[in-house]
Amino acid sequence: MAEELHPDHDKNEEDLSKSAYAQYAEQEDVDPRCIPIKLDGPVPEHTDITYPEYPPHDHETWKTLYTRQERELPGRACEEYLAGMEALGLTPDRIPNLKDISLKLDESVGWRIARIPGLLDTNDFLGFMARAHFPSTDYIRQPEEIEYTPAPDCFHDMFGHMPTITNPFFSNFFQYFAQTYLNVTEEREIRALERFYWFTVEFGLINTPEGRRIYGAGILSSPKEVTHALSDNVEVIDFEPERIGAQEYEVWHLQPTLFAIDSFEQLDQEFRAWAKAKGWND
Repeated sequence: MAEELHPDHDKNEEDLSKSAYAQYAEQEDVDPRCIPIKLDGPVPEHTDITYPEYPPHDHETWKTLYTRQERELPGRACEEYLAGMEALGLTPDRIPNLKDISLKLDESVGWRIARIPGLLDTNDFLGFMARAHFPSTDYIRQPEEIEYTPAPDCFHDMFGHMPTITNPFFSNFFQYFAQTYLNVTEEREIRALERFYWFTVEFGLINTPEGRRIYGAGILSSPKEVTHALSDNVEVIDFEPERIGAQEYEVWHLQPTLFAIDSFEQLDQEFRAWAKAKGWND
């Protein structure tokens, strides 16, 4: 995401907001990789994306991260996410090719991938999403950063986000959210949308006949969050957009409060209704 820490380590990250970035930037020794980039030209998209010449240790890092998370997913990750992993052909063997994923997403839900150089300015990030392009890095953290990386990398983007985009209700919501956000100018309303993004896209839960499951990318790519999110240590509140938009959060701790949707169709329809009632995206 833009202007945030990425939630694939044990400190919570991925916050869409300027305020969250400000919390990080106030600390000493800010990693330059965490300073948002404002693009000054086009980036490779879809079939124009080339596959990097990764050194062997990069594939090993992917395998380590993938297998660690994969062990935790059965009975915790939602079926839509797991089906998306299979549809995209994600495996622990090697870092996926963004072009291959783009082709599969385009065929299934009309989304494509744009390869970006790092953490993006919020408007640049959402500008891609508004036209059904997911902006993704293609580099992975170094071996010494497996437990904690302050910078965005492709594991969170590919493993955390992309499988769920294969669900048409979720991908429709995702695109409409970006279009809505780009229309809003008042700080109070921007902050409400930031909170909504946090508690759905990054830290969302879904009720199923088999029990509560995870769909948020920030949980699915974090070893501690994936076990914590469904524990008795979390208060889970029924999905209500207005309530979510008012819920504060902190990026540095395991999340004590989460929200659960009943379906991705509900997420899409009720967000659209909320945005329309607010006059955000008429």
